Amino acid sequence: MLDYKHLLAMSDKTGMLQFSCLDRPDPGSGYTLDDNARALMAALHMKEDAYHYSRRYLDFLASAQRRDGVWSNFLLDGIYSSRFDSEDSIGRAIMACAAASRSSWPDLAAVGGQLIFYKLAELPGFTSPRAIAYSLTGLCNGKIPCPDAFVRQIVRRLADFLAGRYEITRGRQWSWFEDYLTYCNGILPQALLCAYEFNGDERCLRIGRESLDFLNDTLFRPGYLSIVGNAGWYQRGGQMPVFDQQPVDAASMVFANWQAYKVLGSKEYLDRALLARKWYEGQNIHGLSLIDADSGGCCDALTPDGVNLNQGAEAVLSLLLSELLLEGAENSAPFFLTASPVPQLDAEASC
Repeated sequence: MLDYKHLLAMSDKTGMLQFSCLDRPDPGSGYTLDDNARALMAALHMKEDAYHYSRRYLDFLASAQRRDGVWSNFLLDGIYSSRFDSEDSIGRAIMACAAASRSSWPDLAAVGGQLIFYKLAELPGFTSPRAIAYSLTGLCNGKIPCPDAFVRQIVRRLADFLAGRYEITRGRQWSWFEDYLTYCNGILPQALLCAYEFNGDERCLRIGRESLDFLNDTLFRPGYLSIVGNAGWYQRGGQMPVFDQQPVDAASMVFANWQAYKVLGSKEYLDRALLARKWYEGQNIHGLSLIDADSGGCCDALTPDGVNLNQGAEAVLSLLLSELLLEGAENSAPFFLTASPVPQLDAEASC
């Protein structure tokens, strides 16, 4: 059963805080675009207070975007900083706004679509493969207030960028987009499989499947998922570091394999998605659970010595999003493609 306690504890009137000390939210850690984007995607499908929290996180995304469309990634003490800005965070915001654009609440749908519209023409200028993949996934799944032909043109350009990177880099025993595996690797094949579903591009299907099969062969061990550690990442021709393993990477593998199951219909991908979800529960290299049943939180990492007991926003949101996705796996309806429910709102909330 989904547990939103820690998400709610980490949230205030501004949005969702970035870090916690153990299970205690840290107000001094500020707020990031990344975390509030993920929080929006989770909040859209809460059983209670979905509108209120979705509006809060979407308002954060709106306030972080300047009039020229530039998104700031970090807020502390009421001041936005450009120091931590990144294309990747903007890509995640695009994907979250796409989820909002499909909401049954008209105001959320309008704001989500408009925030994407402000950035649409700039997306082909991105250089980060993951930023492009997040944006591509969002465009394939959102309702953007502009002509379909324009969206399709940008989808094609973003998909061609990823496919081109793959064709240049792939080689013997290395079916990947870069000469290394780092974080959130699953979004790259996932995005191309989304593009195939969107426009029927067979090259996207081929590359999406080849690259995901390579990733699965690299990361899954008999009975568990072993994520690329962030201590140097995995360089082509080198040894894959084991630690630290991050919850966001487990979620990335859940999403990529679920997308492959949805597109290809092969149960092996659903089985992989379910196994990746069990990483949080203890089917991992240490055999240790990262879930705190008391707080509703998720520990930040698997380390060489065990578990990092801090419970930041990224960790719990990765867990919640994985659970939300797999709740709909049987009918192949991902939560970000299904309009959010419209519960009865009280008079104040309706104004």
